Amino acid sequence: MILYPAIDLKDGHCVRVVHGDFATATVFNEHPADQAVAWVKAGFEWLHVVDLNGSAEGRAVNDAAVEAILQAVSIPVQLGGGIRSLANIEAWIEAGVSRVILGTVAVRDPELVKTAAREWPEQVAVSVDVRQGKVAVQGWLEDSGLDALTVARRFEDAGVSALIVTDIDRDGALQGFNVEVFGAIADAVTIPVIAAGGLAGVRDIENLRARKGTPIAGAVLGRALYAGTIQPKEALKASVA
Repeated sequence: MILYPAIDLKDGHCVRVVHGDFATATVFNEHPADQAVAWVKAGFEWLHVVDLNGSAEGRAVNDAAVEAILQAVSIPVQLGGGIRSLANIEAWIEAGVSRVILGTVAVRDPELVKTAAREWPEQVAVSVDVRQGKVAVQGWLEDSGLDALTVARRFEDAGVSALIVTDIDRDGALQGFNVEVFGAIADAVTIPVIAAGGLAGVRDIENLRARKGTPIAGAVLGRALYAGTIQPKEALKASVA
C-alpha cells in the first residue's frame, strides 16, 4: 500500500481544513516546498498535493507553490484542484507532475477525463469526494446529486490510474477511516482505490490492509501526520507489514 502525505495549499501556505471548510484552515507550514522536502526525508515515496483555492475557483491559484514543490523534490507528485481542461493537464504533466487528479470535471465532463487517460496513460486519476453518500464538486461546495459508485463506474476500462476516494464527513476530523466506504468502491471496480479522509492513527492503515476483498491501493495521510497522532516511520511500517 502506497502512503501519500498530503500538502493542501491555501493562499500559498500548507494547511489542513476540517470537512473541506476553508474557514477551519490551520497553517502548518508557510513554505510548502520545505514541507515536501520534510516528507521525503521521512521516507515517503509519493506526495499528494491539492490546490484548495484552485478547486473552488476552477483554475490554478497556488501554481507558484506547486512549482516550488516540484523543483524541491524528485519523488512523484500527484496534483489536484482546479484542473479542468486538457490544456491544464498537459501543462502540469510537462511541468513534472506525475499524476493529475480530476474531480469536478470527472462529474461534469467524463469524456474529457477518458480522453486525457488515453493521451497520458497512468497519469490521470479521478477524485471521488463523498459527502453523505453523494459526490461533491467545485471544491466540495456543491452536491452533484450522484452517488460514488455511479461516478466510479463511469471510468471502468478508461485507463484511469486510480480513484482517490475522500470521505468528506470524516476529512480532517481524526475520526478514523470508514473502511466500508472505500471497500465498497474497491470491490465494485477494477481501478485501484486510494483512501482519504479521517485517518487518525496507525490502526486505520492496519484496518485497510486487513479488510477482506479487493486490496486498497493507497491512503492519504493528512491531519494525523501534522498533528502527530501518527508518525511517518510507524505509518510506513504498517503499510507493508
